[in-house]
Amino acid sequence: MKNLKLIRSAFLKISGLIILLGLLLRIVLLFNPTTVVNYSFIEWIQIFILGAFNDLFFATLSFSFFWVFLLFFSKDKYNKPWTFIIYALLGVTFIVLQFFNTPLKEFNAALTRIISYLILYRIVSYSIRLLIPSIRNVWRQYTYYAIFFIYVLLIIINAFAEYFFWSEFGLRYNFIAVDYLVYTNEVIGNFFESYPMIPLISIVVLIAVVASIFLLHDIKKDCFKNTMAIRNKIIITFVYGILSVVSYALLSFNFSFQHNTNSFVNELQANGCVKFCQAYFNNDLSYKDFYTKIPNKEANKILDSMYWRKADHVQYIQSKFPEVHKNIVLITIESMSGDFLERYGNTENLTPNLDKLMKQGMCFDNLYAVGNRTVRGLEAVTLCVPPSPGESVIKQKNNENLFSTAHILHSKGYNVDFIYGGDSYFDNMKEFFSGNGFKVIDQSDFKDYEKTFGTVWGVCDEDLFNKSIKVLNNNAKTGKPFFTHIMTVSNHRPYLYPDGKIDIPSSKKCREGGVKYTDYAIGKFFEMAKKQPWFKNTIFIITADHCASSAGSMDIPLNEYHIPGLIYAPDIIAPSVNEKLVSQIDLMPTVFGILHFNYASRFFGQNVLSPLYHQRAFAATYQNLGYVENNNMIVLSAGHKQQQFKLSRDKYSLTTGAEQHTVNNTLLHRAIANYQCAGKTKVK
Repeated sequence: MKNLKLIRSAFLKISGLIILLGLLLRIVLLFNPTTVVNYSFIEWIQIFILGAFNDLFFATLSFSFFWVFLLFFSKDKYNKPWTFIIYALLGVTFIVLQFFNTPLKEFNAALTRIISYLILYRIVSYSIRLLIPSIRNVWRQYTYYAIFFIYVLLIIINAFAEYFFWSEFGLRYNFIAVDYLVYTNEVIGNFFESYPMIPLISIVVLIAVVASIFLLHDIKKDCFKNTMAIRNKIIITFVYGILSVVSYALLSFNFSFQHNTNSFVNELQANGCVKFCQAYFNNDLSYKDFYTKIPNKEANKILDSMYWRKADHVQYIQSKFPEVHKNIVLITIESMSGDFLERYGNTENLTPNLDKLMKQGMCFDNLYAVGNRTVRGLEAVTLCVPPSPGESVIKQKNNENLFSTAHILHSKGYNVDFIYGGDSYFDNMKEFFSGNGFKVIDQSDFKDYEKTFGTVWGVCDEDLFNKSIKVLNNNAKTGKPFFTHIMTVSNHRPYLYPDGKIDIPSSKKCREGGVKYTDYAIGKFFEMAKKQPWFKNTIFIITADHCASSAGSMDIPLNEYHIPGLIYAPDIIAPSVNEKLVSQIDLMPTVFGILHFNYASRFFGQNVLSPLYHQRAFAATYQNLGYVENNNMIVLSAGHKQQQFKLSRDKYSLTTGAEQHTVNNTLLHRAIANYQCAGKTKVK
């Protein structure tokens, strides 16, 4: 009975703590500046009542780890043959993790080390208890306290983490949080550079210690003298199994209430850890399984009409003029929202160099990113297709030898490079770009003297551009035209950069500083580039991978997808402003059009300057796929749902307005056709 009381006490206390902190967190998030608060009575019920149930169901499921730990409270494990089995399992696992190059070690060396140390601890602690039986009861007692404390600590850490994640993205955990777990080294380094982590950790640990002492004060020592019989363990495991199944079913049922038109209601009522698990297991969404479809024949007919494709669904682009094989340099800027530029209303003088360049080239004032992650932007300018549901193609399997800009450029005799200031294994960039014809140059290729300043994300943008000039000079010496894609990193939290470059000190660690420093580095790059013999024979494209934020009360707030776009070549292209609706996927086909390339195109991206250009744009999250045309946006969602939103225009960009009661079937079918038929197209 004492063992049963121990189990019941642990379950009730941990569940109560999860529910209490869930309530407090929802209240705190309501007062966060990111949150828009304008809810009906029913929506308040959803947030707090359904939210509490979501927390309870999650608490029931999460107790499984504690229960497994309690199952191993046993005297039999010190007898043969269990002794040999335990040593064999722990020893083999430790050797594999420590001395073999496992996938886990390759992608997350820090986590591998932690697991190895835990296994080593288990080997040592088991050996001590095996040799000294008299300490087993005390060891069991304090191990229980330690596990309970770890649970409390993790619950409190999660509450703090959810607050900071919400402040950054206006959402509960999503795929970004999954990436953060995978790339632990970079993320932990980023946290320590961005926040006062030592004081925060101290506060969290102190709260966890006090809470654990309070919750454990009524546990008596004699509860640990005996262990449960196997029969009782089986019975309790069966009961707990039923509770877990019911909790999972009810949690799944509650998902049906998370489709409110106000995304803040959906996010606030959800449990963050459950959202994390959803993101982890649903990163690869099949369009045909989860989204509204039309017959393939009809979809291809729509696309053939939109993109002037022939019967084989290929657009054969032929120019009246001879091809011109100019050099091409594409600069993709980390998190450069359109509203950071003076051109789009900013009054803080953050981007003097970009603002100057925008007046000297072909400027696209109505350009929209396809997503809200770097891989989405890289995918858009490389594959020129609408974003896939779930994870980016860059991070999917079987993503090599695709029909891409590199494929076209290689056919024209170009050298093709991708230069990144960080480690290109991050987000699977190296595998994707090298598998599709790019020579990848990343932080590992920088010599020590080429690195003057860096953060956990990579070298500063000045170092990146200095290296790029060297690469471009070497490419020019080959006598072949070159295409070089440069991806910046400095405009990323923690926003650290060399001091003395701009009038915002690095110590402020603010987004404005990151923006202004990147702009400064771009200015320095063009100062150097103009002195090179290849400059006058080069076309530059400058754009962003995505905006700094995509949070809003709508699932897809279109104004948060508005990015700058510029094609710059002062000796080739006259200054102009293009006000057509343009998608990120259209930039490279437009450049190919300027150079009069002839090619068979499987791109969905188009030459914006062509009289055949069909104005439309794409804007998506991981599960919501937006199609923009004629001041309307169709949003396709998992679960075969579709909505239409009216778009309004502020002074500088389109903004998502109210949901329409009826959906325009023509627009809906165009949206479906584009997303249904898009995807990975292999080079034939």
